[in-house]
Amino acid sequence: MRKRLSRPLIIAHRGASGYRPEHTLEAYELAIALGADYIEPDLVMTKDEVLVARHENAIAILNPKTQQVIEATTNVAECSEFADRLTTKIIDSRVITGWFTEDFTLAELKTLRAKERLPQLRSTEFDGLFKIPTLDEVIELVQRKTREIGRTIGIYPETKHPTYFNSIGLSLEKPLVEILNKHGYTRSDAPIFIQSFETANLKYLKTLTDVPLVQLLNNSGQPYDFINTVNINCTYLDMATPAGLAEIAHYADGIGANKRLILPTDSNGELLEPTSLIQDAHTIGLFVHAWTFRNESIFLAPNYKGDPRLEYQQFFSLGVDGVFTDFSDTAWGVESGEYRRKSNVAHSFEKC
Repeated sequence: MRKRLSRPLIIAHRGASGYRPEHTLEAYELAIALGADYIEPDLVMTKDEVLVARHENAIAILNPKTQQVIEATTNVAECSEFADRLTTKIIDSRVITGWFTEDFTLAELKTLRAKERLPQLRSTEFDGLFKIPTLDEVIELVQRKTREIGRTIGIYPETKHPTYFNSIGLSLEKPLVEILNKHGYTRSDAPIFIQSFETANLKYLKTLTDVPLVQLLNNSGQPYDFINTVNINCTYLDMATPAGLAEIAHYADGIGANKRLILPTDSNGELLEPTSLIQDAHTIGLFVHAWTFRNESIFLAPNYKGDPRLEYQQFFSLGVDGVFTDFSDTAWGVESGEYRRKSNVAHSFEKC
C-alpha cells in the first residue's frame, strides 16, 4: 500500500481544462504551472497502435438526425479529407455517430487540432492551435518539467474503454506498460497511478506492473466488463460498500470516486450528510481521490453559493487524499493557504 501524504494531491483533470482545450500538451503544462501534482491523460488507441491522449475515442460526435456536431474535442468534422471516416459504432452499449481515433493513423491525427469541449461554458480562443499528444510526448513533458522546476510531477493515465479496444484487437494494457517501463515507471513508489472504470483490465495490469492501480467508481451504473464479459450483477454502489472495497483492495491501491459517493445531494442538488466511504476505504488501506471539481456554478451544489473554494475546503476536511480538478490553481490556493488556516471546516454545510 502506498503511504498517504499529509496533504491532498492536486490532480489536473485532462490538464488545465478550465483554461485550455483538454488533453493537449499546453493544457498539461499550464496545469503544472498552476500547482498540479499529477496530470491526467486519458488514453485511447490509434489505428497504427499508438496511445494518444483523448477523453474519448470519439473525437467528434454528430446528431445523426440533424447531422450537427454535438460534442467535439478536435476539428475533424471540418476536414473534408476525413469525411469518409464518419461512422456509427456501439461503444460500451452506447450508439455513437462520429469520428474515432482507432480509424486514424497517428500521422493523420497529428493533422487535426484540438477544440474546447465545453464552448458554451469556456473560452474557445485557443481552438485550432494545439495538436493531439501521444503518451510518449506527455511523459517527456512531465519529466522535463520535473527537472526544470525541481519538484516531481506525476502522471495519472486512464485506460478508456478497455473491453471495447480489446474486442477490436487494439488492447491498451501491454503497450501502456511497455511505454511506462521505457520511461522508468516500474516501481510501486513511482510517480504514477493507472486508473480504470473497468475491473478486468486492472486485474490484468496487476500481473504486468508494480505501479499503483486505481479503481474508478461512479455513483450509478456498473463496470462495462461486468455487463459485457462477466455478466455480474454488481454496481458501482455495491463496490463502494465495505465488502466491495475489500474486493477492490485485492487488485488496486486506491479508488477514484465520484464526489457524490462521498457527499451526496438530494433531488434539488442540496448537500446531504457525508457517507462513510473515505473512512471505510482508509480502514482497509485504500486511498481516495475524488472527481471532478470545477469552478463553474453549474457544477457546484447550491450550498456553496457559487464559490468553488468552499467545495474544496469541505472535501479536504473530510479527509480525501486527492482531487481531480479542471482548475489546479483554485485547488492549490485552498490546499496551500485557506485549507491550512481553516482546518476546522465543518464536515457538512447546512447553510453556506
